[in-house]
Amino acid sequence: MIGFVFLAVIALAAIGIYAAMFKRNLIKIVVGINIIASAANLFLVSLGYREGGIAPIFTGAESLNMVLATPQALTLTSIVINLAVTALMLSFAIMIYRHYGSLDALKRRLKE
Repeated sequence: MIGFVFLAVIALAAIGIYAAMFKRNLIKIVVGINIIASAANLFLVSLGYREGGIAPIFTGAESLNMVLATPQALTLTSIVINLAVTALMLSFAIMIYRHYGSLDALKRRLKE
C-alpha cells in the first residue's frame, strides 16, 4: 500500500512540474506549483505512517508503535506556507493582468 502512495507522489510531482514548466498561462503555472506542493505534503505524511500505529498524543498506550508526529507538524507548516505563497502568486498574476492585459507568460515584454 505504501508503494502506491509513493507512486502517487511521483505522478503528482510530474504533473505539477509539467504544468509549471510548459504551460503559458500564469494561473495554470500557479496550479502546477500547488500540485507540486501537494505532492510534497503527501510525501511528508507518508513518511510518518506506521502500520497499526496510534496517535502520539494518546499517553496510555500499551505499545510504542506510534505514528511519527514530526512529518505531520511539517505538513501543517507547509500547508500554511503554501497558502501564503499561492495568495502572493495569484496577486502577482492579477497585477500582471492589469498591467499587460494578458496572462500569457510569453506576451509580457518590456515596453520600449
